[in-house]
Amino acid sequence: MDDKLRHMLQQMPKAELHIHIEGSLEPELIFALAKRNQVALAYPTVDALRAAYAFQDLQSFLDIYYAGASVLLTEQDFYDMTWAYLQRAHRDNVRHAEIFFDPQTHTARGVAFATVIGGIHRALREAHAQWGMSGGLILCFLRHLSEADAFATLEQALPHRDKFIGVGLDSSESGHPPEQFARVFARCRELGLHLVAHAGEEGPPAYIRSALDVLQVQRIDHGVRCLEDAELTSRLARSQVPLTVCPLSNVKLRVFEHMGQHNLPQLLDAGLRATVNSDDPAYFGGYINDNFVAAFGALPLQCHHAQQLARNSFEAAFLDAATRRRYLDEVEDFFR
Repeated sequence: MDDKLRHMLQQMPKAELHIHIEGSLEPELIFALAKRNQVALAYPTVDALRAAYAFQDLQSFLDIYYAGASVLLTEQDFYDMTWAYLQRAHRDNVRHAEIFFDPQTHTARGVAFATVIGGIHRALREAHAQWGMSGGLILCFLRHLSEADAFATLEQALPHRDKFIGVGLDSSESGHPPEQFARVFARCRELGLHLVAHAGEEGPPAYIRSALDVLQVQRIDHGVRCLEDAELTSRLARSQVPLTVCPLSNVKLRVFEHMGQHNLPQLLDAGLRATVNSDDPAYFGGYINDNFVAAFGALPLQCHHAQQLARNSFEAAFLDAATRRRYLDEVEDFFR
């Protein structure tokens, strides 16, 4: 990749729409919070923890992911984690960030919902005050748990309705089809929440269909396996339902063996509203600009693809019309 293209990718304005805030928890901060909160870790050093990030599949990642989250106990912990991510996103020229958080990971450990969302939301407010960065929080239900548990989480969340914009579905995809959460998503739709769901990463294209038809989501998180189904691909192109693609994550979790196999160019060529995101950057080898550089370095992607991906990120975001137009104008000015 030439320096001009690399600079363009790094400097262009962009939105990040698929970031698990617990997945931005770097080993150094895990150890700092463990010391602050007197939490014992299974790994003796930062390097030993990093060395464990050799994942065979989604579940092997989740095992370490949930263990890392155990150091998060106070509102300040959640603030510190989120602020560290937002500082990095700002350096990567992210103008708008829609952040996933997993309250069940924390409430199951006795951490109050208010503690979780309070710290994350405070950091997001500060990013807006300091840099004008917009954003929102998306509460994700853990699909390896029951729908009853998701309903209970929703009830805990409702007193804080002003602090989150939508709900999602994440955690282990295999064996947990979206339709298992049909009723709770219907309730969230009645409440006027935005709806997204992970589908078509490890799970088959049928999970994407279920997310669209049963859950009635507005975005598909990942969705890279849609190309296995020509009719589904055509449908996604017609409807322009966005896909929040995470290239480094897909390689780290063996969805693709190496970046040169990634289907991002094919997704774009098919007319899909694909976006580039970092997923769990502390675990998968990089933040949003790292994902752009890795993908463009290994795949036949050029300047016009970068412009399309930047535009797609704002088109896919849950923004009001005036804010979206402002960001799209910034993209056009950048590439002029």
